[in-house]
Amino acid sequence: MLSEQSIPIVRATLPLVGAAIDEIAELFYAKLFDDLPELLRDLFNRGNQANGEQKKALAGSIAAFAGMLLEHPDARPDAMLARIAHKHASLGVTSDQYKLVHQHLLAAVGEVLGDAVTGDVAAVWDEVYWLMANALIAVEARLYQEADVADGRVWRQMKVIDRREETPDAVSFVLGRIDGSPAGAFRPGQYVSVQVELPDGARQIRQYSLSAAPGSDPWRITVKRVNGMAGPEGEVSSWLHENVRVGDVLTVSAPFGDLVLPEGDGPLLLASAGIGCTPMLSMLHHLAAGRTSREVTVVHADRTPADHAHRDELRRLVQALPHATLHLWYEEPGDDAPGASAGQADVTALELPEGLNAAYLCGPLPFMRAVRGDLLRLGLPAHAIHYEVFGPDLWLGRE
Repeated sequence: MLSEQSIPIVRATLPLVGAAIDEIAELFYAKLFDDLPELLRDLFNRGNQANGEQKKALAGSIAAFAGMLLEHPDARPDAMLARIAHKHASLGVTSDQYKLVHQHLLAAVGEVLGDAVTGDVAAVWDEVYWLMANALIAVEARLYQEADVADGRVWRQMKVIDRREETPDAVSFVLGRIDGSPAGAFRPGQYVSVQVELPDGARQIRQYSLSAAPGSDPWRITVKRVNGMAGPEGEVSSWLHENVRVGDVLTVSAPFGDLVLPEGDGPLLLASAGIGCTPMLSMLHHLAAGRTSREVTVVHADRTPADHAHRDELRRLVQALPHATLHLWYEEPGDDAPGASAGQADVTALELPEGLNAAYLCGPLPFMRAVRGDLLRLGLPAHAIHYEVFGPDLWLGRE
């Protein structure tokens, strides 16, 4: 809860912070990496640093948090905090790292805003930061406890049992424990982090959804190679595609992620595009294993049928559910996609089930923005639309 005396100062200075957020983020990261260059090498995604997305996400989350405190001073934005906390836990973030971020972030704010940062202003933004940081530390401690690991000790060695080429750009890796013990439980829709050592010695980390049934053993992840056409070449995805074979050992985190399918019997919409199908596969496996009678509308969009990873598996899972329908859109359908539509996914063209109150989205941001906007116009409340972002979450605070 933001203190009463701090509210007018945050309200007055938030526009200044928001207008300078890019400059603040740039300076903050420069200070952070000068102090600890290994953070860029081993923790932060170098591709997202290069295109600026990570900088916008972290600094923007503080401003978004402050804005939410102003709108609802007696409430805590738990959905926003949960999404960040799950990502942090999957990276093994610990409470002491928040002190380092605090030091360099507040210093950057002071340098960029100059004389506007009086003693009172600095104290108030210090309060905002620690309200958010302490809330995240508490959530992350609970996540570590639920995963039965010490804070930050999320990593385990897992052996590649199988490798399957799903499409020219997507490959699945089946992972099991080296000692043969069960891989462990996870919830439908969760992901794991994979840490790899690249040729320059950097240990980069990326998240991949668990795409098999939650009760299955071993685990499966599906990795799409980032080809660099719309940004930096995917360092980790390229390395996994080129180097990992059956018998190799990978460093993998415990499962985390807040885009999980809750129990219930109401209608569902599962909408994905591209490799965003992977958490939906896990959810569908879970529904099929439980012999659900729920109405399930499944939407998937892709460039071509050949680019659609797990296409046959998706069809089989939908066919196994008595009240499920599948709707496919391809930019180039070709002749081997019977029943599919051409172009972009359009949920407004569907007859959605009566009483629909839960939608799960995963895919590129433009796809999710479009589907979310259509669902809002169709009357689905914002709190009923859940999503997963592969990469920095630039949607924080906008729901």
